[in-house]
Amino acid sequence: MTERLWAPWRMQYVSSAREQPEECLFCARAKEPCSAENMVLLRGKHAFVMLNAFPYTNGHLMVAPVRHTADMNDLSDEELLEVMRLVRESVNLLQEAYRPDGFNIGVNLGRAAGAGIADHIHWHIVPRWNGDTNFMPVLADVRVIPDSLENTYAKLHQVLSQRDGNGPDS
Repeated sequence: MTERLWAPWRMQYVSSAREQPEECLFCARAKEPCSAENMVLLRGKHAFVMLNAFPYTNGHLMVAPVRHTADMNDLSDEELLEVMRLVRESVNLLQEAYRPDGFNIGVNLGRAAGAGIADHIHWHIVPRWNGDTNFMPVLADVRVIPDSLENTYAKLHQVLSQRDGNGPDS
């Protein structure tokens, strides 16, 4: 008998895979305030951090420059430095919130390299745990994400709030 794993939240991704959005996702989010609704977690002058709406695992973050470009060479030293500072801050935040055993951090340059949004460069920060690999991706092409985006955002936001002295336990 064939078993079914229901993942209705994936339909948004599957149905929009061929659509070309009117505005670049990162450009749209760069204009918005930090909020759980848009999943923007942190921002600087030249770059910002947001949750990946279609994560590989809980806590999968992305850092993007505010300026729309696909080419790293277009970024000024100041922009690139802020991106890397936010990558570092993302790692620190995830370590504090989730205690992962390691991280995959990278950028996909161009569609051939796997960039889902090839026109706006962005870095992925993916927390990893010993033992987080299983048969699902190999045999069923399915990833199991144990928590919702809303809970992930809330947990990371709480850590940020506590750092600033504005958290619920302050």
